[in-house]
Amino acid sequence: MKAVCQLCGYVYDDEKESVPVAELPDDWTCPCCGAPKEFFEIEGSPEEAAEPVADAHDEAVRVAVDAEGDMMAGLSAGQVAALCGNLARGCEKQNLPRESALFAQLAESFTAQVEPIDGADIQGLADLLMGDAGRYAAARNAAKAAGDRGSLRALTWGERITNMLSYLVGRYLKDGEAFLRDTEVWVCTACGFIYVGDEAPELCPVCKVPAWKFEKMEVRAS
Repeated sequence: MKAVCQLCGYVYDDEKESVPVAELPDDWTCPCCGAPKEFFEIEGSPEEAAEPVADAHDEAVRVAVDAEGDMMAGLSAGQVAALCGNLARGCEKQNLPRESALFAQLAESFTAQVEPIDGADIQGLADLLMGDAGRYAAARNAAKAAGDRGSLRALTWGERITNMLSYLVGRYLKDGEAFLRDTEVWVCTACGFIYVGDEAPELCPVCKVPAWKFEKMEVRAS
């Protein structure tokens, strides 16, 4: 039996480990990203079955494209900024420095247009992340139906990042500032993966870039 970490994709294989996954202690954590045991999902479990492919594809098209075929329709300035920022990282990953710089400029421009959101708080962020996490199954089915390997790869990255952010926000809601005390926060500049620990991981659990691609964030914990 194999169990897959929903944060970083690490696979725990019973055939290669001395302790079966079902017998791991409750305080066991992922050796790659530090996620708790409950973030592991048995490979091929029923959760992988999602809504019908045709319905998922139709919904994905409806959300992404308006009647005129405008892929940016309905997106806020913040959403466009995030999209361009992700494209900048993708271009950097593909060794396209000029394109990466142009997308980064667009991201900066749209970020400057973002207006504060009234009532925004950590719990609201947690709820949004939970909602986003629930949409990946439909998106994956749509990409599979279209035979779009690039989208499938991007969705794999995106889902891991979303799950990781949801986990970190949940930890912050539970432990508050103590969660970040006496530790460091590292962000992968290639894919956005966030790692909490004394040192950056040797390889990014999501996109596999080396430790030097991680940037240490300033932590203001009381």
